[in-house]
Amino acid sequence: MGSVRWAFRCGSWTPSRCDWLFAARCIQREEKERIGQFVFAKDAKKAMAGRLLLRRFVCERMGVPWSEFRLERSPRGKPYLAAPTKVSSGSGGAWSFNLSHQGDYAVLAAEQGLQVGVDIMKNTMPGSKSVSEFFRIMTRQFTAYEWSIIQSAAADHRQLAAFYRHWALKESFIKAIGTGLDFDLQRAEFHLPSEPPSQDQVLRQTKMHLDGKEEGDWIFEESLLDVDHHVAVALGPADKPDSAPRPSSLSPPTTFTLLSFSELVASASPLTEEDPAYWDSFEIKAEAPQRQRETHVSR
Repeated sequence: MGSVRWAFRCGSWTPSRCDWLFAARCIQREEKERIGQFVFAKDAKKAMAGRLLLRRFVCERMGVPWSEFRLERSPRGKPYLAAPTKVSSGSGGAWSFNLSHQGDYAVLAAEQGLQVGVDIMKNTMPGSKSVSEFFRIMTRQFTAYEWSIIQSAAADHRQLAAFYRHWALKESFIKAIGTGLDFDLQRAEFHLPSEPPSQDQVLRQTKMHLDGKEEGDWIFEESLLDVDHHVAVALGPADKPDSAPRPSSLSPPTTFTLLSFSELVASASPLTEEDPAYWDSFEIKAEAPQRQRETHVSR
């Protein structure tokens, strides 16, 4: 079976006019318009990177020329290949793919013959709220057992790291099954191994209990992109009842490959004409935070 794990660091990406306009030409028109509606440049960059990751994957791994396919979203927001509807997948089975972007990165995970969901979380302090107040607001999202694990760490930053680790695991599962907000997060309880995730290797020892019973048909991969970004990948059975993943049948787990912008668009071809005004709009959004900082300092 095939396996893909790609990441792009949006936080440090400062696109030139040429790069941004070329990227905008290489995605579907409606996606370009949606990205253009973001208020903040950082959000537009994450969304753009996500669409480019998807198209690179379909082009390079599924073998469909860049300009000959169309991506759509399910009612729950999960991306899928709408056209062509049938793609030769070889002996490894049909591909499933999923995206996530949060913090400084956009990530893509894909697997042949299995359902896949991916989620990335950045370990950040909860703004104006204290950690205890933040946890109080989020109480209903975790089981009593999970809260005992999260709050067992002595320092606030370690508790937050455990919180975001559990959150990424739950989101990866929800995104794999495509249920969205209708799913009660307390139904899925995660039991973590004693070994913490790292940047150098991928853990597959985490277990999920679904409705109180250990679920053997799902495998979870955990790793770090850097010290602040935790990534979880959920791998589960596809439509066939005998397709539940087994560690022995999967490819060895690999860490996420960090792509440069030139690698991201290496196979790209334009879908639309160049729109110079698209850069003007993005540049205004990119400059706004700097102007706000300068105004704040001058006061």
